[in-house]
Amino acid sequence: MTTRLSGATPAAVSEKRVIGNVLRGSIGNLVEWYDWYAYAAFTTYFAKSFFPTSDTTAAFLGTAAVFAVGFLMRPLGGWMLGRFADRFGRRSALVLSVTLMAGGSLLIAVTPSYHTIGIAAPILLLTARLIQGLSVGGEYSTSATYLSEVATPGKRGFYSSFQYVTLYGGQLLALGLQLILQAILTEQQLTSWGWRIAFVVGTFAALTVMWLRRGMDESESYRREAAETPGERGTLRALIKYPKEIALVVGLTLGGTVGFYTFATYSQKFLENTAHIPRRQVTIVLFCAILVAAVLQPVFGRLSDRIGRRPLLLFFGIGGTLLTVPLMTVMGSTRNPVGAFFLVLAGLVIVAGYTSINAIVKAELFPTKIRAIGVGLPYALTVAIFGGTAELIAQALKSAGHETVFFWYVAGCVLVSLIVYGTMRETSKTSELEKR
Repeated sequence: MTTRLSGATPAAVSEKRVIGNVLRGSIGNLVEWYDWYAYAAFTTYFAKSFFPTSDTTAAFLGTAAVFAVGFLMRPLGGWMLGRFADRFGRRSALVLSVTLMAGGSLLIAVTPSYHTIGIAAPILLLTARLIQGLSVGGEYSTSATYLSEVATPGKRGFYSSFQYVTLYGGQLLALGLQLILQAILTEQQLTSWGWRIAFVVGTFAALTVMWLRRGMDESESYRREAAETPGERGTLRALIKYPKEIALVVGLTLGGTVGFYTFATYSQKFLENTAHIPRRQVTIVLFCAILVAAVLQPVFGRLSDRIGRRPLLLFFGIGGTLLTVPLMTVMGSTRNPVGAFFLVLAGLVIVAGYTSINAIVKAELFPTKIRAIGVGLPYALTVAIFGGTAELIAQALKSAGHETVFFWYVAGCVLVSLIVYGTMRETSKTSELEKR
């Protein structure tokens, strides 16, 4: 129950309630993505613990494969937790997703190395990533749905953009902790056991959020829909009645997810392994670039409330298609950390045209009764196939001596999405969210 402050108008009280729900939903999203990206951030330290080899690229390839396999669970998570959210509520699904993430992080933290338990080590690592993939698959769809439904009309782009603010924030926390550990531990200590600290922190943070999320308000849109259509919510039979919307989610996501994972995660390994910039400098470069990108998300989101969603998507599509190859080419040859920062930032600014509003655009495509599963399942399938394999493809092409082919692959994926952006309708004024 919300207590009305003396002298406060109903509109002010309502806005405070919206902000409170967005904050509680977002902090959970922050921790979820911290746990997810801790794996990517600390790969360079634990790769050889689970995949012992003298070839650094081969070890990275092993952990990249596990990273990619973790994505295969995201469609299952999008379906299972999306269905759960549509049938039993957004709040309950968000509590469940963060509980699963806590379990996955704990398993990584306590799993012994390959030298101790042999093949069981990479198997347990894979199991943990599968659990985390299930969690993240459900978290995206449910948090995107929840933030879009509780947001103030006319500000949905702004409030929904905080999903990627917290997504980037989770990555920043992982990189920030890495910088702290790099400052207080030696390289040998980090490689031997220090990387486990990141997953212990993630476990306790997720358990704390699990408790916090229990106090969130359920969205009003869900409560109304639950009373009107008790037997149709969250079913695949209801979802397949919207084939055009499903196809749009796939097309919207394809280029965006490949571009995002290229500049936000793979660039760390790329700058270290191709540009040969020292590891600590690369961490600082990525931290600073992602910090700026996180700040830009609500700016772009608010802009979409004013001019619409399509102009920002077109900005990403055109920029990503034309500039990915030159940006990656120059990035691979730079030895200057400052130059590397501006190159990574340029890529993230372009990608912000997608990341800042992709959640609200997808939520605006579906009615309330199937919004969580409608957003989650086709999105997670696309991310699993294209986003989750981006780093794996990049590492494989590098190992084969054809690294530059990956640059063209990314640009081609963005081009496919650009075609979708150019032909789709504007969603901000026609959504059921605005009709409520």
